[in-house]
Amino acid sequence: MLSYTGPRRVLYPVKNNSIGADALRATAGAGFWAGSIYKDVVMEGLEIVTLVNSVIIPICLFLIMMGMGLTLVANDFKRVLTYPKAVGIGLTNQLLLLPLIGFALANIMPLEPEYAVGVMLLVLCPGGTTSNLFTYLAKGDVALSVTMTAIASVITVFSIPVVLSFSLIYFMGAGSAFELPVLKTVLTLVVLTIVPISLGMLIKRHAPRIADNSQVYVSRFGVIFLTFLVVFLSYVQRDILVEALLATGPVSLLLNLSTMALGYYSSKWFGLNLAQRTSVTLEVGLQNSTLSIFIALTLLANYKMSMTPAIYTLIMFLTAGILVRVFGAKYRQVKRSEVEMSVLAARRL
Repeated sequence: MLSYTGPRRVLYPVKNNSIGADALRATAGAGFWAGSIYKDVVMEGLEIVTLVNSVIIPICLFLIMMGMGLTLVANDFKRVLTYPKAVGIGLTNQLLLLPLIGFALANIMPLEPEYAVGVMLLVLCPGGTTSNLFTYLAKGDVALSVTMTAIASVITVFSIPVVLSFSLIYFMGAGSAFELPVLKTVLTLVVLTIVPISLGMLIKRHAPRIADNSQVYVSRFGVIFLTFLVVFLSYVQRDILVEALLATGPVSLLLNLSTMALGYYSSKWFGLNLAQRTSVTLEVGLQNSTLSIFIALTLLANYKMSMTPAIYTLIMFLTAGILVRVFGAKYRQVKRSEVEMSVLAARRL
């Protein structure tokens, strides 16, 4: 008969297992506490994002557009009759050729549907206070720039909903979840563009000193807030930031360079002076990215569509800075030539 001679394991009964139970309860409590903290952090993050999208962006956009109104008077709209060629060339580029170029690039370039819609958002929102600021820095015709921005802002209130609805159907598909309520969009754009511009014009008329003193600060605020938007989107979409940069960077660069070239050479071919060429170039090449991002985040509730305007903003700041130097140098050269011609004419007398 075989018998087991190895060591025996003896189990001793535990009279009181409260220590083990307390440890188990403590572990479970710690897990619940950590889960609650994580949930609170996530909820706070979502609340911040919602606050930015639904409150901060609309309010700041309202203030920026009101700041543009501070630079306007009724005669700015009459300038269409005074300088019909310059205004006509600029608006034709902005409202007709710019969307066509954007639509062509969105089809030619290998883009995801959301990024393609982002391109269309850009080309449907031309001008803005950013173009006015860079026109001023580049010694361009600021009055022409402001006139083009004002007229385009009024017209695009009605063109954006129609063309954007078509773009959503074309790129996202007829059965997609993204549908743009046209009437609601028109009313939203009226509240955020025409109303604040009108308020700014009223302030300009009845308190011109306040309007004049505020213009520079509002323009700077517009650039700073747009920079904040780009940083905010980069943080929220940090998981796809590199992917978005690689996907939309090339099309953004092509769009920016082609539209600036369109603005410059079309105005040159039609005989506009240097200041007018500068204004048209910057008005056509610099888009209202703030409005584009607002539509993507608030009306369409899609972060991916907002990445194209965000990345375009970085590129347009770079190219606009270069153009400020180029046009500024040309302006100084023209002024120097005019002075020299005046001196020669005086000597001949």
